[in-house]
Amino acid sequence: MREAFIDTTTALLAEQPRTALVLADISAAAFAPAAGRHPDRVLNVGIREQLMLGVAGGLALTGLRPVVHSYAPFLVERAYEQIKLDLDHQGVSAVLVSVGASYDRAAAGRTHLSPADVALIDTLPRWTVHVPGHADEVPALLRAAVDGDGPAYVRLSTQANARPRGGDGTLDVVRDAGPGAPLLVAVGPTLDAALAAVEGLAVTVAYTHRPRPFDVAGLRALAGTEVILVEPYLAGTSARMVGDALADRPHRLLALGVGREELRRYGSTEEHTRWHGLDPAGLRRSVSAFLAARLG
Repeated sequence: MREAFIDTTTALLAEQPRTALVLADISAAAFAPAAGRHPDRVLNVGIREQLMLGVAGGLALTGLRPVVHSYAPFLVERAYEQIKLDLDHQGVSAVLVSVGASYDRAAAGRTHLSPADVALIDTLPRWTVHVPGHADEVPALLRAAVDGDGPAYVRLSTQANARPRGGDGTLDVVRDAGPGAPLLVAVGPTLDAALAAVEGLAVTVAYTHRPRPFDVAGLRALAGTEVILVEPYLAGTSARMVGDALADRPHRLLALGVGREELRRYGSTEEHTRWHGLDPAGLRRSVSAFLAARLG
């Protein structure tokens, strides 16, 4: 996904004179050729993430469309105040593109973990959030974000599904178990594990790479009384969206994702996936217990 982002952004800088790129050392070497061709629109501020967002806000005030890039904890958590003030409060916007989703860089320790990034962005109004599930989804999502005018967050990951899916971000039914079946919504790279987890179960599975704005109309059309969310970031991040969408009808919700307890182990990405119950076996246990509870 990171390579797709670099290639697409390099092309956008050449194609669209209003596109700018602001870096804080991360991926600077990969963008060196673009910086040589567009020195006035490719800016590396060094390891100063708050300044990176401040510069992006200034560029946006001049009419440019800044793309801002770093690891998720540095881009969203460390510079949250500047996102809030230098972008939102000034009435301008940018496209934030992160790498290191949740625990992608688990071996680097807690400084590089950011499962709460989407929940934090969700405290701000009007943001579109893209969570691609495959590298081939990145170019179209990134181009749409840069072509737009609103604030956007593109969350890239080393985790991916086996194949890309298209669509505009509305809920895409991947597996239809028929009317009234429990609905599982898989976000981004969780789809393959979710499909494996519900093999043999009467569960409808829908996919989205755009959790914000959440497809409320699609959810209402597909959901019966049981909804399961599988998100690759903090568990329960989209629970509010489901609750609001289905407030006028009885329903049960199981929200799965990265747990809130800090795991004080480094480990690998695969180990963290298992520890958080987001591998097929862990998801199967959670979904089976949830479905069995309705019969108890």
